[in-house]
Amino acid sequence: MPFVTLTVRKPKTAEFKDKVLAAVHAALVATGVPDTDRFQRVLELDPGDFRYDTHYPDVQTTRTDDFALIEIVWSVGRSVKVKKKLLADLMDRLRADGFDPENVMVVFKETNWENWSFAGGRLLHT
Repeated sequence: MPFVTLTVRKPKTAEFKDKVLAAVHAALVATGVPDTDRFQRVLELDPGDFRYDTHYPDVQTTRTDDFALIEIVWSVGRSVKVKKKLLADLMDRLRADGFDPENVMVVFKETNWENWSFAGGRLLHT
């Protein structure tokens, strides 16, 4: 179960957020995540509450106010190969929607399977 957080600067349209989250979900599904496994949140922050360097560490253009930070929390066990495939697919999808991939940062956070309780306090993977 991936849990996706999209952090952006205000203001962003619903269309902007929907396109980014749809691209993330499609890339996750392409790596084997079930289509119905969609848990996403958006943090839309004032510029003073979302600060970032416009070039660090190797950005080939300049980050703009449309910079998107995508955090994907998922269970441990995915290889670097799977992560690279997801990133390539995600960047292709975003580029097709008019986004500059240089304006997107992705962070993977991994947790053990027993750390997920989907509902009712049940630990399904213990």
